[in-house]
Amino acid sequence: MKVIMVTYDSLNRHMLPNYGNDWVIAPNFKRLGERAVTFTNSYCGSMPCMPARRELHTGRYNFLHRPWGPMEPYDDSMPEMLAEHGIHTHLVSDHAHYWEDGGATYHTRYTTWECNRGQEGDPWKAYLCPPEMPEHLGSLWSQDWANRQFIRNAEEMPQTKTFSGGLEFLDQNHDQDNWFLHIETFDPHEPFYAMPEFKELYEKNYDGPLFDWPPYRAVSEEERPYVEHVRRMYAALLTMCDNSLGKVLDKMDEYHLWDDTLLIVNTDHGFFVGEHDYWGKGTDVYMREEVAHTPLFIYDPVSKKTGTNDALVQTIDMAPTVLDYCGIERTKDMQGISLLDTVRKGTPVHDAIIYGVFGAQITCVDGRYKYVLTPKEDNWPLYHYLLMPTHMRAMYAPGEFEGMELSEPFSFTKNISLMKLPDHNYFGGSIPKKERAGKDFLQKVYPHEHWPKELATVLYDLKNDPQEDHPIADEEVVGRMRRQMVRLMMENDAPEEQYERMGLLKERAECR
Repeated sequence: MKVIMVTYDSLNRHMLPNYGNDWVIAPNFKRLGERAVTFTNSYCGSMPCMPARRELHTGRYNFLHRPWGPMEPYDDSMPEMLAEHGIHTHLVSDHAHYWEDGGATYHTRYTTWECNRGQEGDPWKAYLCPPEMPEHLGSLWSQDWANRQFIRNAEEMPQTKTFSGGLEFLDQNHDQDNWFLHIETFDPHEPFYAMPEFKELYEKNYDGPLFDWPPYRAVSEEERPYVEHVRRMYAALLTMCDNSLGKVLDKMDEYHLWDDTLLIVNTDHGFFVGEHDYWGKGTDVYMREEVAHTPLFIYDPVSKKTGTNDALVQTIDMAPTVLDYCGIERTKDMQGISLLDTVRKGTPVHDAIIYGVFGAQITCVDGRYKYVLTPKEDNWPLYHYLLMPTHMRAMYAPGEFEGMELSEPFSFTKNISLMKLPDHNYFGGSIPKKERAGKDFLQKVYPHEHWPKELATVLYDLKNDPQEDHPIADEEVVGRMRRQMVRLMMENDAPEEQYERMGLLKERAECR
């Protein structure tokens, strides 16, 4: 069996021609859409980067038990399972989070792997004379500027090197059987740094300040003139992504891989480039469609089906799909479902899904309605359950172990008890429990004047209001969505205190 998975980071479905965009140049995504099934109701699960990748490996939600972190010793890893069944797995990536504390156990689940340096704030090159830092950027800017001094043309871009590594694998191994190739690029994640040949497709005479790295917050008044510029810079990088995708499709043509190779093209989440007056993917924006509703393409060489599919699917379905194609049963701990029958026969998958960020809101979608539930005022109790205590770029500080207990095993931890750590602000601070209210908590995490004045629990009818402009009131639908949410949380063996934090104790008792 042969499988290629191409994964982008922060790929916006609404910026692709396959989903109705009419100005971004992406002919190879169009080409892909002519060969593959295009999913119209694909959603993220756990956000952001590494929580999503843990789902990609394990086929189960991450966000109810712990924040960003490595693979755990009890996790079932799809690439590792493939290798155990004699299928060679190869990762080629420029996603710098793989080489940090909080992602360091992912790439080693593959048989072989290679990394390409230089994305975002990857601590790659030492260049000690950076320019004056734009006010809206943080500490990563100096390192990113240093990296840019050594990326002078398209061939030196980390994305180019990453896809070149994938193409090399195909050149060498296309006539072999039993392999899984995972090509993963950090692009089009911010900063939206692209070479002139791509920028000039969208903007030739920009003379404003450097602004290709928007912050995660509301668009300020002084930033409004740059919204269109940022969108054009995102489009430039997306066109480069499209160009790289085209090279993979060319290899599919050259080596007749359409005859025997499963192809999946996916992403972890989207990104706000000024929509709803927001930048980025912060936890305050209800996980709106621009962030949570993701593009997904699957080419199945057995059925060779094309067209669109409106089944409700999400990231947790990727691992079971690959395993199923390779003739391997998913484990009992995987919540995701193989999409092969969905591709081949149109079989429905989920009647509802949930998604979210650890410690923030939980959203439930059933294909028509979206219910966004905000935690109760003190956002408590909230605990981290883990064995691998690392944040994105650092170990847990000694003070974060204050109050640690040993939990009972969960259904998916293989009889292993976990550390149960009181949440001391996953983002790195030390906010007292009494101060962890939803709005105030987020303002402490990201202290700026642009944060929303309040967070809300809302219901949307996505069929009639796909832009989520008009929340509705429907007690019957709300009740049904809350019960669906509880059912899915129970299937994930969510910690009991999550129901208290989210105000779902009544529904939890009814479902026992």
